[in-house]
Amino acid sequence: MGERWASRIQQAWQDGDALAQALRPLGALHDGLQGLRAMLYQCGVLRAGQLPVPVVVVGNWIVGGAGKTPSTLALLRVCKQMGLSAGVISRGYGRSDKYAQRLVSADDAAADVGDEPLLIHLRAQVPVAVGADRIAAARTLLAAHPEVQLLVSDDGLQHWRLPRQLSVLVFDERGLGNGRLLPAGPLRQNRSWPAAPGSTARQLVLYNCDRPSTALPGFIAERRLGGAAELSAWWRGEAAQGQQLDAFSGPRHGQAPLWAAAGMAQPERFFGMLRVKGLGFWPCPLPDHFDFAAAPWPDEPLDVLVTEKDAVKLRPERFKQARIWVVTLDFQPEQAFEQALHDELQALLT
Repeated sequence: MGERWASRIQQAWQDGDALAQALRPLGALHDGLQGLRAMLYQCGVLRAGQLPVPVVVVGNWIVGGAGKTPSTLALLRVCKQMGLSAGVISRGYGRSDKYAQRLVSADDAAADVGDEPLLIHLRAQVPVAVGADRIAAARTLLAAHPEVQLLVSDDGLQHWRLPRQLSVLVFDERGLGNGRLLPAGPLRQNRSWPAAPGSTARQLVLYNCDRPSTALPGFIAERRLGGAAELSAWWRGEAAQGQQLDAFSGPRHGQAPLWAAAGMAQPERFFGMLRVKGLGFWPCPLPDHFDFAAAPWPDEPLDVLVTEKDAVKLRPERFKQARIWVVTLDFQPEQAFEQALHDELQALLT
């Protein structure tokens, strides 16, 4: 029911139908309440907390997957190239105890720490802490890893109590949608506000699409499929191979059926990229952050392609018949973005 209702609302935002019009007063109320809160921060009545190291927030204005986690991984790659010791804080969406602060380890279950924080920890090999109170999560991380020079917040753009010196604002092809605040539209905050009211944080804009989708000046990132690795090999840290993915293209006479499953905000984005590679498959779209408590594909010999975000919830020992393949995504911002980010980070740490 929840997913059908969410789909219905998103269709209303696109069509501007009677439901969209009925939601406009609630959107205006949301706008007013957030505007009051923003004013309190701008006037200094409410203030951000303090942390001993700079904070970079990676976030977006629009609900749904706009590419925050791939952008966070790209930012961490730049940090590594600069020789910076970085850590990541996140709310850890969907975890069993969302209020507790805890460090993420490779042995954790995604249900306990969140799928995206676990993926970031596995892929970037950096300390990650989760907690609804990101300042408390940051302090937990810094207490365990005093060598960390920079904190990156995966999401949290509207968590204004979190101090930040730089915001990386991520958009996809949807841009600002219909330009209205939730629930009348997809916006999390009024587009006329600064990234953090009351803050002097600078801002970089990154478009996770072919061209800018808003009037904000920014940089382009290219997303493409990298390769595939068997689930057990992926858990061992082995690199995905392009030829493994290419092997699934063309006719599959006499071979196991091919499925593709994606538990993300926009599963069709993943499926479309597979089709561009010439793959034919049975698509299995799943709700964002799907828990995989039960396999959503038949219990029979199959080849199943999944995203890395899904792989963190799939332990190899669970599957006796289906062969699971993890497809990696190469997310490459243009060189000008990496240079701008390099310059911003260097200025923060000098």
